[in-house]
Amino acid sequence: MNTRKIIVSKVSKLNSETISTANPPQYIRYLDTGSITRNKVENIQLLDSKKAPFPSRAQRKVKKGTIIYSTVRPNQEHFGFLDNPEENLIVSTGFLTIDVTDKEIDPKFFYYSLTRKELTNYIHTIAVNNVTSYPSINPDDLGNLELEIPREKTIQQKIASVLSSIDSKIELNNRINAELEAMAKTLYDYWFVQFDFPDKKGKPYKTSGGKMVWNEELKREIPEGWGVGKMSEWINIDKSGDWGNNKMEGNFTKKVFCFRGADINGLNGLDELKPPVRYILEKNSFKILQSHDLIIEISGGSPTQSTGRLAFITDATIKRFEYPLICSNFCKPISIKNKKLLYNFAFYWNSLYDNGAFFGYEGKTSGIKNLLLESFLNSYYTVIPSDKIVSQFYVFMENVQEKKQTALAENQKLSELRDWLLPMLMNGQVRVG
Repeated sequence: MNTRKIIVSKVSKLNSETISTANPPQYIRYLDTGSITRNKVENIQLLDSKKAPFPSRAQRKVKKGTIIYSTVRPNQEHFGFLDNPEENLIVSTGFLTIDVTDKEIDPKFFYYSLTRKELTNYIHTIAVNNVTSYPSINPDDLGNLELEIPREKTIQQKIASVLSSIDSKIELNNRINAELEAMAKTLYDYWFVQFDFPDKKGKPYKTSGGKMVWNEELKREIPEGWGVGKMSEWINIDKSGDWGNNKMEGNFTKKVFCFRGADINGLNGLDELKPPVRYILEKNSFKILQSHDLIIEISGGSPTQSTGRLAFITDATIKRFEYPLICSNFCKPISIKNKKLLYNFAFYWNSLYDNGAFFGYEGKTSGIKNLLLESFLNSYYTVIPSDKIVSQFYVFMENVQEKKQTALAENQKLSELRDWLLPMLMNGQVRVG
């Protein structure tokens, strides 16, 4: 394959334009560094300067074909390609923006060139060695990179097309999973919040005049025959996390995958799931996660609204991994007493999380068990539905989870294929027709 060597800064413009501080727009759509991972956007904020000043970092302008690359902790892969950015999209100054200026280089191909694994690892090494309080790079670190690329633009476009098709399939699976989750959430709200579960005639219970009774603990009416209990009554909290060793030595011989707080999103299908391999003591095998266990993040530090994030383990989750699963000391595993209540507990817990119920526990890792898993759970009451409705919802959710985990497993394989294929295409070991 005929190739050419290029310097990134010679074929592109870095940080080309910022918004005017003297005459800023009234509205912007703002993307910060934590809201995109490997081109998957989690959240774009719509901001109005008349309601509140824009964040000081909301400055960089982008356009069609702009590559954005987070300058902090490159190994977290907060980068993306803006194929068709929304109007008035502004990104954080935490991003390096890259706009290709060389007419003989395809921008999408250039994005894949800059974000292949071995180059990301190299850039992260530079970031770690920089004299800063946390791993970060400056524009020259990326701008001075020398790359070898196919000389023919048509070859570049073909390579980008192959990789884009893989990413498109991953994104399709993500959209399907998001729709499944939204459908499940709607059904949960309909049955267990609005109390319009199917009655004996298959009609919505409350709307159809089903009998409701006043409950003093909840200060509301609930369906007749339903109970009320503390959240602590639903679970066992006898397990604990285990960080283990990063290599096999001494009595640390049992090989496991270790879920960290950073893997909560992956477990929930919102990110790639790549927990590290660790080694634990054989006597600590009781800490291994089982199907229907829940994991609650108890990370400390500044108020980042991470404490209280929850994920759960299913049979389908366990099947995806070669070795047993544990969670780190920054998470707390708990077991559900009645497995059929797993999804009810998860939806209720997540509703509390979304409403900021756990924000007051941020930064309190020491003693978190007493603060969150005892004090909080022993003070919160919730409804205990009838066994029949619980069973119906459980069967529905098991089917949803099976479909979601199948898609996530496929995404994992596609991601591994993309990461393997990218350097092979770049160096000509694999050719496109």
